[in-house]
Amino acid sequence: MFKSITAAIAASIIAAGSAACAGQTVEDQTVEDNREVDAASDSTMTADQARRADPGETDMTDEGPAEARAVLMDPDGNEVGTVSFTQTPNGVLIRAGLMNVPAGEHGFHIHETGSCSPDFGAAGGHYAPRSNEHGALVDGGMHAGDMPNIFVSEDGTLVTEVLNANISLEDGATGTLFDDDGSAVMIHSGPDDYQSQPSGAAGDRIACGVVERM
Repeated sequence: MFKSITAAIAASIIAAGSAACAGQTVEDQTVEDNREVDAASDSTMTADQARRADPGETDMTDEGPAEARAVLMDPDGNEVGTVSFTQTPNGVLIRAGLMNVPAGEHGFHIHETGSCSPDFGAAGGHYAPRSNEHGALVDGGMHAGDMPNIFVSEDGTLVTEVLNANISLEDGATGTLFDDDGSAVMIHSGPDDYQSQPSGAAGDRIACGVVERM
């Protein structure tokens, strides 16, 4: 009888030890699994941080893309619209909203100097930092400031967009609108023929606005 009791006690001790070992093994495995998850998470964060730090990912900053704006005035000092500029990885997206502009087709350009006074001649010629010829139809064209004609409706209003891949809002970039003397947006009385030198025979300057950072 004594031997039976001793055997039973021994069996209980062995069973308890086995359970304890099994529990320890599961706990150890859980800790190890957690370590692997943490390591994977650290690796993912590091890769994400590296992606965000890579300047080749985009031309935009953490604060968003660079933006600019020009308020267009007619020769009498009346506001006739605004033009906004947004830097993209593929150039500058330009959006114009006009009012009280004569109906019809008009030349729409960026000029080389950021001034519209004492008259619109202060804006100089078309912006051409690469010294190209004027016009999309000309071999060796076109100016960075050359853009498609705009078509104003009979009520004098217009909303239009154009992407200009030859300009930039970034400091120091070729084609930046913010060089030493800035730049201006100009609307002409007639259409640009895309080939006459130096400015497409587009007629008088009827609206001008200095490009300013936002």
